[in-house]
This record gives sequence, C-alpha cells and structure tokens, in this order.
Amino acid sequence: MDLISSSPPLFAAVCGIVGLMMGSFLNVVISRLPKMMENSWKDQCAELEGREAEKRPEFNLVIPRSRCDSCGHHISPSDNIPVLSYLLLKGKCRYCKAAIPSRTAFIEALSGVLSAYAAWHFGFGMASFGALILVWAMIPLVFIDMDKQLLPDSITYPLLWTGLLFNLYGGFVSLEAAVLGAVFGYLSLWTVYWLFKIIMKKEGMGYGDFKLLAAIGAWLGAGQLPLVILFSSVFGAVIGIAMIVFAKHGRNIPIPFGPYLAAGALIALFWGRAIARAYLG
Repeated sequence: MDLISSSPPLFAAVCGIVGLMMGSFLNVVISRLPKMMENSWKDQCAELEGREAEKRPEFNLVIPRSRCDSCGHHISPSDNIPVLSYLLLKGKCRYCKAAIPSRTAFIEALSGVLSAYAAWHFGFGMASFGALILVWAMIPLVFIDMDKQLLPDSITYPLLWTGLLFNLYGGFVSLEAAVLGAVFGYLSLWTVYWLFKIIMKKEGMGYGDFKLLAAIGAWLGAGQLPLVILFSSVFGAVIGIAMIVFAKHGRNIPIPFGPYLAAGALIALFWGRAIARAYLG
C-alpha cells in the first residue's frame, strides 16, 4: 500500500485494472437491470390486478451465469477477461463463432481508462475513491439511457445519498454546497420540464434527468451545476442536430439527455475548477 500511495503511475495502473474488471460487471448491469425492472413492473401490475405473478427463472445481476446470446453456452472465466478475451477470441464466441458485440469491450476499456485517469488526476486518497464511484455509476446510466431511455432509480438514488455522505466531511465540496447542489440540480430541470410542458403541451424530458442532476449536484456542489448544464446542453444540441441532419433522426423521436448530463458531470469533475478559474481570470 505504501508503494502504491507513493507512486502515482502504479496507483493509476492498479485503478485502471480494477476499472477494467468493474467494466465487465457494468456490462452485466447494463444488459440485465432493465430486464429486472421490467419483471418487477409486471409483478407489481399482477399484484394490483389481483393476479398471480408470472413464474419465471431466477434472474438478477448474479444469476444466471453469463452465456453466449447465440448458442447459450456458458462463458468460462478464461473467456471473460476484460478486453483481452475479446481480442484473443477476435470478437467471436469460442463455440459458435457468433460475433461478440464490440460495445462490450468498449465499455470495459472506457471504464479502465476513466478509472486510471481519475487516479492519476486526483492522486492517492479519498478524492480518487469518490471519483471512481462517480465514474462507475455514470457508465451504466449512459448506456441504459441510450438503450431504453431510462435512468434507473436503483442507481440515481444511491448515487445522490453517497454523494452527500462523501461530502459530509468535505470530500469535493462542503456539505452545504452538496445539499444545495442536490436541491438546485433537481429543481432546475424540474422547472424547465414544467415550463416546456405548459408552453408546448407535451413533456420534454423524464423525471430521471432531474434525479441524475440532483445526484451530480450532491457530488460536485451547486457551484459546478452551471458548468454541467452548459456542457450537457451544448453536447445535446450539437449531437441532436447532427442526428437529425445526417442520420435522418425524426424530430419527434426523443433523444436521451442522460448521456449529456453524465458527460458534463465528468468534465466538471476533472476540469471544472480549472475552467472556472480560466473563465473568471
């Protein structure tokens, strides 16, 4: 531990390896959590209607074991090494040779790179620990929102409370700034939601966006919220226009806002204070 704490490159490398392994788990969260939510909704509907819940095999983040989507063969531990197994197998299942989604390796690599950079940027200490939690929470939120246009409460709520606890003794910001960040984060998008609904007579975003920005505010404080909103809005506008112009994305088809909030949050996490100093200077 002394060696790791005294060597920034070694600490970054260790966090990068841990991040790769976490990325493998995050792939499971991204693929299974929406299905778990769907099963839960079906059971709740059955209970409300007085029906017996549907009998189905146990399904959670642990059970059943990971298997190939094409042939159903269980994936052995040797074929489940983050990124490396994908490269060695040349992106194909060992048994049926079906293509393995490249996004799987991308998410693992993304988690590893962001984890290593967080460790390098903040150095050994609690700040790196907090940054890793925030990074690892943002990744599944981004990809679940892209896939299903959902930001699960089972991630956003714990993220909000852990942000407040982390800042209880001055993690990134003071507790007062964290509480104000959570409040203003929620209310800012809540206000935009209702103004848009009143004027346009339709919903412009989901409640999950409010909760995510509240969680971001709990971690980074109220002072970083304008930067998060600015960058997320710019990213959303540029990518949204590009999708409409080049990908022929329908104007009435919703575009998830969670990924842009997450991108804005990570920019504020790593470079927010430097950007603010440069601007104010």
